[in-house]
This record gives sequence, structure tokens and C-alpha cells, in this order.
Amino acid sequence: MNAVVIAVVLMLVLSLARMHVMLAMIVAAFVGGWVGGLDLKTTLDAFNAGIGGGAGIALSYALLGGFAVAISLSGLPHLLADAILRKLGAETGGRESRWLKNGLLGLLLLVAVSSQNLIPIHIAFIPILIPPLLLVIARLRLDRRLVACVLTFGLVTPYMFLPVGFGNIYLNEILLGRVAEAGLNVEGVSVVQAMVIPALGMLTGLIIAALFTYRKPREYNLTRIAIAEHTERRYEPKALMVAAVAIVLAFVVQLYTDSMVLGAMAGFMLFSVTGVVRWNESEGVLVDGIKMMASIGFIMIAASGFSEVLERTGHIAELVNGSAAWLDHNKALAALLLLVVGLLLTMGIGSSFSTIPIIAAIYVPLCLQMGFSPLAIVALVGTAGALGDAGSPASDSTLGPTAGLNADGQHHHMRDTVVPTFLHFNLPLLVAGWVAAMVL
Repeated sequence: MNAVVIAVVLMLVLSLARMHVMLAMIVAAFVGGWVGGLDLKTTLDAFNAGIGGGAGIALSYALLGGFAVAISLSGLPHLLADAILRKLGAETGGRESRWLKNGLLGLLLLVAVSSQNLIPIHIAFIPILIPPLLLVIARLRLDRRLVACVLTFGLVTPYMFLPVGFGNIYLNEILLGRVAEAGLNVEGVSVVQAMVIPALGMLTGLIIAALFTYRKPREYNLTRIAIAEHTERRYEPKALMVAAVAIVLAFVVQLYTDSMVLGAMAGFMLFSVTGVVRWNESEGVLVDGIKMMASIGFIMIAASGFSEVLERTGHIAELVNGSAAWLDHNKALAALLLLVVGLLLTMGIGSSFSTIPIIAAIYVPLCLQMGFSPLAIVALVGTAGALGDAGSPASDSTLGPTAGLNADGQHHHMRDTVVPTFLHFNLPLLVAGWVAAMVL
């Protein structure tokens, strides 16, 4: 039995059975190590070595949580929510309501896309923007599963198609760089052309979610939202101005230093220095933020340990080589199996950026031997890496939306984010990636 398959499947089953994702990953990591022939000490050493890689991400999310709480206390996000609510008025049906629903979804999609390319802050906007909008979402009777799909689409599709911001890192530095190192001549290869069909697969999934699966209205408990978000607020011009400046400062510092930690810290310190958050209250605000983002941080730490154990078993290469033994020079079957292997790896590791370096060295020689064109190989490797980012319990592309949508405890990570995004994005992306590999 292959340790990667056993560990990933076990992690998904335990998570769906309502075990916390972090605990599910720890259990699956040790079971995967045992299946892979590692003794307990070796597995533990590998897990401990891996979790160090997730510590920086966890610290970033902790400080980001404190920054988000400070912005929330200023009233700026709620000012936006109140403006929408005033426009919505007492009537939640009719044409105006539909326009507001579509406008809100369009706004969230635009912000999510911008967070990957125009202003590369990734999920940093979610805990700031989404919780104050929960009352609006509930009044509009929007299904939060659709909102999760919109956010995840905006977090994943831009970097796998547009070579700007995070897309430049994924497409040019990681994807093209790694396949070139593996022996593929990428001269004249357009990475955008290679990934346009997979991107259309993602778009198809979003359209299905919006027009069919989650079209019906869904009710949420307004009292729980009011308790979580303290919707009765007074707005002070100074606090609103400081919040706006703090957001700009955080973005500038992050872009200049390439550090989410320093960006969030700079924004939070501005709130303290200006007195919007009193100095003697800043500790409590930061603790509240850490509580809000603790789950996502610890899951990312556990995911780093999980992926390190899987790499130590040596079964990743064995999984790919074992799949190759079934191919018998059948290009259609080869493309399908390589995409499924990529899906399994990214579902377990939780990061497409980390999957590409693992699979490129194995996939490229195999695909060249099978007769795939350079454009098809780039599409195949790029899609295999992106598969599983949407729909993985350990991916920040699903953890981020959950962190915002579950602020009032009415949005379950597995049932309301992971499963919907897996069905609507991974399955169409799998088909689109296969088509791209066959026609390019």
C-alpha cells in the first residue's frame, strides 16, 4: 500500500467525520509514516522538522488576526456593511435585492482576484472584510457556500493563469523554472496559453455553483451574527481615518518587505500609537485576533509536518512511478493518472506552490517519453499542482474563507467550504487539465 494515498484518504475521512482537521492531519501523518516503513522516532523527527516550516505562516496569521480585530473596532468594515444594509432596506426580495446579491458577489470576487495579482496580500483581506458583511449576507439570504466558492475561485484561479503577483511566482518562477530544470525546453512556451483551458474549467465550476447548486436562498441566525459582530456601532471620523491609513500602511510595508508579519504589525502599531486602540487594551485586542486565526495557523503548522513525513517515506516517487507502470504509452490514461496523483499530493500538502517542485522532476521525463508537447507538459504539471488547492482541508485557499465566514459559528469548514470547493473546482479542473494535455 502507498503511504501517500493511505495518509491523504485517512485525513479526508477523519475530517469529514468531524475530527478537527489539525488532529486528523497528525493522526494521518503517523499512520502514513508507519505504512511507509518509518519507525515512530523517525516519523516524529520528520514531523517536528516539518512543523518549523509552518511557524512563520502561523505567526503571520496571528498578527493578521489582531490587525483585523483592530480594524473591526474602528468601525470601518461595518460602515461598508451598514451602507449596504441601508440600501437593502426592509425589503429583501425583488430586483434590487438581486442586484445587491450580484454586486456583493462581484465585489468579493474582485477583491479576491486583486489579492493575488494587483495587491498580492493573499487571504489577508478575509478576516477584515468578511465578518462585518455576514449580516448583509444573511439579510440577502445568500448561501455562504457560494460565497466560499467565489472567494476560493478568486484566490486560486488568478495565480494559475495570470503571470502577475503570486501568478508570476507560480507560473514563471516555480512552474516554468522547475520543468526547465527537469529537462523541458520552455523557449517559446506561453504559460498563459498552457493554462487557459484549466482556468476555464475553474470558471465553469464557479458558474455551476452560482447558477445551479447554491442558487436557492439560505437562512442564518441573525442573533448569533449580532452577538459575534456587535453590529450596533458609533463611527468616529478619527478612527475611520486611522483605519484607512493603517490598511494602506500594512499593504505598503508588506509589498516592500515581502512580509505579512511586518505589514500586520505596522498596521496594528499605528492603531495603538494613535489611541484608536488604547495601549492598555492592545493586549486584549491582539489576543482576540490570535483566537480568531489560531485554528488556521495550527492547521498550516500541522500540514507542514504532514507533508514532511510523506516526503521522508519516499512513497511520493513510488506513487508516480507506480502509476507510470499502468500507462503502457496510453497518453489519455497517462494524463488522467498524473493529474489524479497531483490532486492527492496537493490535497495532503495543502499548497500547489509546494507540489510543483516535488512532481516536476518526475513528470517531465515521463511526459517527454510519452510524446506530450512542451505546451501540454506545462499545462499538465501546472494543473496537477493546482489541483487540490481548492478543496484541501489544509489549504489557505479554503481555510481563509472559513476563517471569515465562520466568525459567528454558522459555517463548517469541511461541509461548507472544503466539500463545495472540491466538487465545483477540482472536478472541472481535472477534466479541463486532461483536455489541455490532449489538445495542446
